[in-house]
Amino acid sequence: FYCLEPSTRAGSDLTMAKLDILEFPDPRLRTKATPVTVFDSKLEALIDDMFETMYEAQGIGLAATQVNVHKRLLVIDVSENRDTPLVFINPE
Repeated sequence: FYCLEPSTRAGSDLTMAKLDILEFPDPRLRTKATPVTVFDSKLEALIDDMFETMYEAQGIGLAATQVNVHKRLLVIDVSENRDTPLVFINPE
């Protein structure tokens, strides 16, 4: 698996879109996630959007499946000051 620090999308002054979080019992939450195989700017943008969504929802973690993207991707920040974001790609 990969553990990365999220990017800041340097040079971007645009506000990222907040993603919709699926809630139980939404059947899409049971969709099996597939491995991430392409590491590109779209993945980087998804990670940034997931962090924005997680922080706005006052959460400590968010899986891609929870935002209806069925890839093996997870963002977390369990730090007290919410200043230690971590990205897990294809965790085992």
